[in-house]
Formats: sequence, structure tokens, C-alpha cells
Amino acid sequence: MRTQLKLTRDGDAFIARLAPSQASAMYEALSYLRGRDHGDTELILLVGAGREAVDALLERLAGRHTESRDFRLTLEEIHMVHSALTAAPTMFIERGGLFAQEPFHIRLGFYRENFDALAYAVVRAVAEA
Repeated sequence: MRTQLKLTRDGDAFIARLAPSQASAMYEALSYLRGRDHGDTELILLVGAGREAVDALLERLAGRHTESRDFRLTLEEIHMVHSALTAAPTMFIERGGLFAQEPFHIRLGFYRENFDALAYAVVRAVAEA
């Protein structure tokens, strides 16, 4: 997965050029958390937004992307993505505190290292913008 990310300011928002794998990882993280049996309170705690906002962003990230494309994201949406990338792996902690890599990879289609690297890239990109 390409982990470099560049954001350009566009007024109060940012333009993010996302590679297909980046958009897919963001979608998978958000959709996994959205699809769990969480109420709005838990979802807000996990990603900083309720179902309606998460659904709107999921709709924009959905689809089979074959090439990089630009996404206009608010800071709140970037926060949702970052939070989802960091929160989703915590749902795969097993008894004894061990991370279950195989179930994570099977369900989300990526390795935890991909999510961690992309989350870090999001923070760096916002700081550089």
C-alpha cells in the first residue's frame, strides 16, 4: 500500500489525492466500525461522528477505485478517517491482549501495519498542509 499522502488546503477543507488502496483502506475501516452493533454514542466515541456523517463519507469513498483520484475532505472527515484507521484494529484484540492479525486481514483486506502507516501519513499530511 502506498502510504505517502498529500493534502492541499481548499478553504476550510483539504484536497486529498488518494491511491485506490488508500481509499479502500479508509472505506474498510469506516464501514467495519459503522457495521458493528454500535449506537451513535459509541460510534461518535470511535470516529468522532454519528451514523449520518459516517454514511455520507462512506458513500463518497465507496466503489472499486482503479486509479488515484481527488477527494475533498473537511477536517472533521479527516478526523473520522484517522480515528477509524486507529480504532478498527482494537476490535481485533483477543483474550490475553493479543492482536488477531489473521481475522483482521481477512475482514478488512489489509494488514494492521497498513492502517498504522496510513493513519500516520494522514497526521503528517495535515501538519504539512
